[in-house]
Amino acid sequence: MKRWFLILSSALLLSGCGYNDFQRLDEQTTSAWSEVLNQYQRRADLVPNIVATVKGEAAFEQETLTKVIEARAKATSIQVTPETLNDPAAFSKFSAAQGELGSALSRLMVVSEQYPNLKANQGFSDLRVQLEGTENRVTVARNRYIKAVQDYNVLARSFPSNLTAMVFSYQPKPNFTVQNEAAISSTPVVDFSKK
Repeated sequence: MKRWFLILSSALLLSGCGYNDFQRLDEQTTSAWSEVLNQYQRRADLVPNIVATVKGEAAFEQETLTKVIEARAKATSIQVTPETLNDPAAFSKFSAAQGELGSALSRLMVVSEQYPNLKANQGFSDLRVQLEGTENRVTVARNRYIKAVQDYNVLARSFPSNLTAMVFSYQPKPNFTVQNEAAISSTPVVDFSKK
């Protein structure tokens, strides 16, 4: 009788303390993160085709192309596991590598505007549209992940569910940050005077 009372009491306590909410929100963050990884992989898969198409333009800037290749190699070399979501350092490293790839691809697209033959290439044009669509998908997936992490972290920090978080070691999850936060927080200088 005493054993059943303890089991029933434990079940009642767990149902009102947010335990099930932690399970639901943890699954939501994992699912949202999987979608982010899916979109990052889609982007990484486009890079070899873009590079091959751009290499056909003999005068194209080799340094820009090399940076894209190196950024892709770095971004795809980082092993991502479910534990990455709970390790701020690993999450930051992965996020930084993906940011570098995104920046390198952006530079490539800007530089490609200077090459009329490349702009006229239908294959490159199609790849560019696919890349732009993928970047939009990455943004949507990241936003969903940010929202899922926000919901989870609010639960982990709110009373009384924070007590459940302490008992079961549910730590707040890291979220995406802006890589160049210091640079974008300063006011841009606008100078209309001619030099």
